[in-house]
Amino acid sequence: MTTNNTPTERLTSTQAWVNYLSKVELPVLANTLRRIDELTDSKNSTVNELANVILNDAQLTSQVLRLSNTVFYNQTRTQVSTVSRAITLIGYDAVKSMAISSLVVDALLQRNDRPHLLRCLARAIHAAVQARCLMPKRNETALEEVFIGGLLMTIGELAFWSCDTEQATELEQRLRLEEPPAEAQRAVLHTTFPEITRGLVEAWSLGPFIRDVVSSGQPNSPGASLVRHSVEMARLSENGWSGSEMDRLLEQLGKDTGVAPAAIRDQIKVNASEAARVAVSLGIPQVTALMPGSQSGGANGTSKAPDIDPELQLQVLRDMTQTLAEKPDINEICQLVIEGIHRAIGMQRVALLMTDREGQLLVPRKVGGRGTEEWREQFTIARDGTGPLGSLLPNTASAIYRPAANAAGVPYDRWLGRVPALIGPLKARGRLVGLFYADNAAGDYVPSEQQLSAFSHFIQNAQLCLNMMSAN
Repeated sequence: MTTNNTPTERLTSTQAWVNYLSKVELPVLANTLRRIDELTDSKNSTVNELANVILNDAQLTSQVLRLSNTVFYNQTRTQVSTVSRAITLIGYDAVKSMAISSLVVDALLQRNDRPHLLRCLARAIHAAVQARCLMPKRNETALEEVFIGGLLMTIGELAFWSCDTEQATELEQRLRLEEPPAEAQRAVLHTTFPEITRGLVEAWSLGPFIRDVVSSGQPNSPGASLVRHSVEMARLSENGWSGSEMDRLLEQLGKDTGVAPAAIRDQIKVNASEAARVAVSLGIPQVTALMPGSQSGGANGTSKAPDIDPELQLQVLRDMTQTLAEKPDINEICQLVIEGIHRAIGMQRVALLMTDREGQLLVPRKVGGRGTEEWREQFTIARDGTGPLGSLLPNTASAIYRPAANAAGVPYDRWLGRVPALIGPLKARGRLVGLFYADNAAGDYVPSEQQLSAFSHFIQNAQLCLNMMSAN
């Protein structure tokens, strides 16, 4: 999704960018982060205030509860079903951390899905998880402080790439030509991302620790030093875990943590896997392909699809089997299929299209994932295979859609028809009546055969339900 807040003239200073991002593009995010940061004491009134901030946003509530039930935050594995219970069981600072990370991810990705934004988000989440896992002081406040520090250390860059401006497109083109990043930023923005970040941290009142992390001078605390080195390590790791630069950085991390560099090298590889799981819990499985260990061919190679979650897949399939056994309900089954494809298989955007009343078009019946709300009104496919999205119609069975190099696409969505996707038919008496569609928007990889197999398995259950209802 893009916005129409493009500035009428070029912005040519740090302050101009800070004002534009704060007041025009991201005022809601700025105000909410400021409000959450002001809730600093874990007294009862403050706990209630934090719970209320979260409960006012249904999607934020869902994200916080999902994160509350992950091993990363909840090592007791005690099921958490309410925000108040999450604060009591897991801790005030941890829930505050979940809320901030969820807000940042949602606010940015709802606006844009540029590849640069996805890569920056992958790096920020990776750095945040590394800092939290490496933090030697294991008290809750310190853990969440360094996590949020890692996430927000590049907030200027994240905010910039979330905006659909002419200067963003121009900078994207310069970076594609491999112009040095700092030089390209100064040429196009008349400032740099670190300077914009420092301005936003002040304007959004993100607190003294974040201010220390992003300052241009030496860090004032071991925690701030750890965050800086974790962010740099996340960047370097995209080219592998070895090399002279990485060796020097591991020595610095050793000083931050009091752990030998060799032991840290082993630990950060484990932490990278944890970062991928956190990204999935935050609802952005597509960025896991941009994290270390998920890439093939080095930094310039083609990314591979994220792994599926077999436990979650099995749970969804069990729910389907139970529904089919008790009372076949196509709506309930299809909703479970949508959730399974989105969460267990790791596809960012999912839709079920069904035949309209005239029988000429397939139109959305259910959608899931970021950026799919506009699909409800505009996403249509002609059943005769004509039009820009006609090639999405499956032949006989579920398949991986591979777009032609010159695929036309549609004006309301920059990715539909232009990116690889999973497609699968629903049929009644041999006629096509529905279509499941799933893609990963800007994720630069083709869905895997493993994803296709799981996708097909889910759709078979929907087809079984449809057959059972047709037979009655």
